[in-house]
Amino acid sequence: MNIDEFRAELETRLLIEKEYLIQEAPSVDQQERLELLGKFNQKYKELIKRLADEDGIDLQTSYTSEDLSDPENLSYEQVILGKTMSVYDRLSDELYEEITNI
Repeated sequence: MNIDEFRAELETRLLIEKEYLIQEAPSVDQQERLELLGKFNQKYKELIKRLADEDGIDLQTSYTSEDLSDPENLSYEQVILGKTMSVYDRLSDELYEEITNI
């Protein structure tokens, strides 16, 4: 699986997790609602590890860039975090808006 496919699958799974947390929000008090954001962050990290395991990706292994002139030696985990952080940020912002407007 390439990084773009990984990102797409992660986004799909994070959308599902976000919906579960939105459904949970009305049953908890305001402070616990904000703690749902921490749960979402934890789910993001867990999903990255789970998807990597499913795809046989060792997150600690060096990522080989197509750009051979690239001197940086990044791990798969660093590359995946860099490529997926915008998805996480957008969905966590949406989650925050949803749970604070209940």
